Amino acid sequence: MRIKNSIKIIFILICLVMFVSATLPLKNDQNEFKNLKVLPKDITENELFKLMDDFNMALGVDCGYCHAKDKLTKDLDLPSDNKSEKEIARKMITMTMDINKKYFEFNKNIDAIQSVTCITCHRGKERPEIDSILLRKKY
Repeated sequence: MRIKNSIKIIFILICLVMFVSATLPLKNDQNEFKNLKVLPKDITENELFKLMDDFNMALGVDCGYCHAKDKLTKDLDLPSDNKSEKEIARKMITMTMDINKKYFEFNKNIDAIQSVTCITCHRGKERPEIDSILLRKKY
């Protein structure tokens, strides 16, 4: 009788382990994001979405500002390069990374505290406004 109960318990435990492992997300060695040209290839989903939210806030735009819509589904086609704004964004990201690396020892770590970000110049607008104080100041 004890052997039968032990077998039942082992069977239940095996089933439980199989169920839990089947419901856990698979760790994928390949990056699930496509067409990352400037951002780190190993960026996590949380890091990427936070960064995109930061861009949206800094420029006062939504995702469709840089990302084109799929003509059939009307959903955003995130990997697409069909909007020039996306290439401009890549150049701006590269510029801020270069500024931070050169002047503030920024080490390209996406979590690092940056001294210059998009909001530094954009201040919630698609295009940065020239600060009237800077125009009056002579260097």
